[in-house]
Amino acid sequence: MSRLINPKPIADLPTKVVAEIEYVFTDIDDTITDGGKLLPETFTAIAALQNAGYKVIPVTGRPAGWCDLIVRQWPVDAIVGENGAFYMWQDKVSKKLCTHHVLHQNQRNIYAQRLLKIKELLIKEYPEIIFASDQFSRLYDLAIDVKEDVPPYSAQDLEALLQFLASYDVTAKLSSIHVNLWLGQWDKLSTTKLMMKTLFHKDLETYNQACLFIGDSPNDAPMFSYFRHSFGVANVLDYRDRIEFMPKWVTKSKGGKGFSELSEVLIRSKSSVSTIVNGS
Repeated sequence: MSRLINPKPIADLPTKVVAEIEYVFTDIDDTITDGGKLLPETFTAIAALQNAGYKVIPVTGRPAGWCDLIVRQWPVDAIVGENGAFYMWQDKVSKKLCTHHVLHQNQRNIYAQRLLKIKELLIKEYPEIIFASDQFSRLYDLAIDVKEDVPPYSAQDLEALLQFLASYDVTAKLSSIHVNLWLGQWDKLSTTKLMMKTLFHKDLETYNQACLFIGDSPNDAPMFSYFRHSFGVANVLDYRDRIEFMPKWVTKSKGGKGFSELSEVLIRSKSSVSTIVNGS
């Protein structure tokens, strides 16, 4: 049974809550994208948040190859990738792309060999599996396509797949388009905490009230549970029966339009607070 079955609409969001926010953590697929596309207005919404002074940080299951491009070309301050296997950022002075891996270099070589063996076993024992088209650019996980480029799995087929994976010594998480599996103990939340401490010099435990997270699917449940200000785009309601923790607030619109809706609320409220403080 999921908690907070009925999230509140963001139309009811108190101004005092919005005024605290400094960091915007966001999922990518079906949270800021619509049907796999990043709409121009959503990209503009991300840029508007950064221009308004917010730190914008995607927290995603997408691969290292995507994260490299996103940090270089999107208006974001950092990114957590492959469900927490690493985080990336671009140094403001040198413009060099930097990556902090959860695993040390000597561990990564052994890990890659173990992951390859798991992949070979899966192909042999579960021939129906089709890996995501971006698998070639992943460092730490295997992404099984359950919706992106294949006919959507039924609820029964998803359950059967997850039960099959449970027989392996792996972590498996369902997103809106993939089942991601990996061998480590990291997740989106643990690496977000690490990044805040080492990159932004903030203790997320004590800085929680200045942050929000917005997502859409079951692999976002730990983030929904942890953040005092947790949001879901409207399509999170599709997972009401499969998600352990629901967000506290939900947008009226789905996907990127829902993200843009939240962006507008944040920027409008910040402008209002600034006007009151400045007495104009």
